[in-house]
Amino acid sequence: MSFFLPGELVDGGAGGGRPRRTARDWLVDGILFLWAVGWWMGMTALLQDHTYLPHWLVVLDPWLGGALCLALWWRRSHPLAVALLAVPAGALTDSAFGALSVVILNTAMRLPWRRAVLVLAAYLATVAPYLLLYTVPNEGGWPVGAFALAYYLVFFAWGRAARARRRLVLRLRQDAERERADHARRLVDARRAERRAIAREMHDVLAHRISLLSVHAGALAYRTKQTAAGGGAALDEAEIAESAGVIRDNAHQALDELREVLHVLRADEEDDTSGPASGATVGTGGATRPQPGLSGIAALVSEAREAGQRVRYEDALPEDAAPPRPQLQRTAYRVVQEGLTNARKHAPGSEVTVRLTGSPGNGLTLRVSNPLPEDVPVAGIPGAGAGLTGLHERLELEEGTLHHGIDQGAFTLLARLPWPLRAP
Repeated sequence: MSFFLPGELVDGGAGGGRPRRTARDWLVDGILFLWAVGWWMGMTALLQDHTYLPHWLVVLDPWLGGALCLALWWRRSHPLAVALLAVPAGALTDSAFGALSVVILNTAMRLPWRRAVLVLAAYLATVAPYLLLYTVPNEGGWPVGAFALAYYLVFFAWGRAARARRRLVLRLRQDAERERADHARRLVDARRAERRAIAREMHDVLAHRISLLSVHAGALAYRTKQTAAGGGAALDEAEIAESAGVIRDNAHQALDELREVLHVLRADEEDDTSGPASGATVGTGGATRPQPGLSGIAALVSEAREAGQRVRYEDALPEDAAPPRPQLQRTAYRVVQEGLTNARKHAPGSEVTVRLTGSPGNGLTLRVSNPLPEDVPVAGIPGAGAGLTGLHERLELEEGTLHHGIDQGAFTLLARLPWPLRAP
């Protein structure tokens, strides 16, 4: 498609160098050169009939006109030089009529406004004596002078219009390229946000469940080793079956919660295809079940207790208050889940305190704390170290705050979330 475009539009105005001529440019230059040469030949043949002209003008006219025709090949690369060369040719010759129209058009198209106007003024000032002395008295009077003035102004206006159109096309192209770059940057940001969301959901959901599996499996392995070493009673079949059942149930719940995570990440697509409501998730077998919220924290604590973790749970929330919106409840649930998981990893055996306080209009506060162990061992359960980072991102999205650190020998995870008087 570049065949049909000028070189300035193909290059897009980038780099500031001279644009390379396209096939279209060469074709246009060839046509304009033939136009100028045709006028030069015709006007030169009529010079012998202009008996009112001095002999030196008749001799000089073809040479200046021919030189201006040849100069047209450099009008793209040196527009100002060609424009200045045309000043004496336009002032002293008739044979430069065709070439001069091309030069005026080129001057208006390629030079800045002020410089182009000065060159046009030079043309008009230098051609006036020739018109007044020879053309007007001998070739039709003042209508010929008016035609000459219109000749200059029409080609100049044509050139300025072509320049404005090309600059508009370039500006629109730059705007389109900028929009494409912005769109690509938005896509990159969206993909990055999706990766963060996936990592956050995987960590919050699976780390808790896998840590429970690790605790149960670790206890079973410990009892087995103690029995083999003769330091404890052997596990009977009922105990083994119970431990295996707990491990199996937790594995199944981990798979269900993984399905929930994938559904949350595809919530927009499912909404578009008339899928389940955004406040529900798909469980095993396609059945819908609610997102985890404040009401699920008690069950979360019970699971931790069943796994052998000592947890003291205090729910000081008003029972008759309108609950926060589901997304905020889900964030609160993840805060408690992360706090229990971290305590299980880094302070095994320590008692964990979970406390919920707040009310509509005063916000929701969640505090998960546990005393530090006297001897800090290497954690038996590995972690990615991204849980607190994910919580920070969750709380920022909900316009909440998260603080964590060691205070008076205890590690405390403190989250505050907005709880408006009337939940949207």
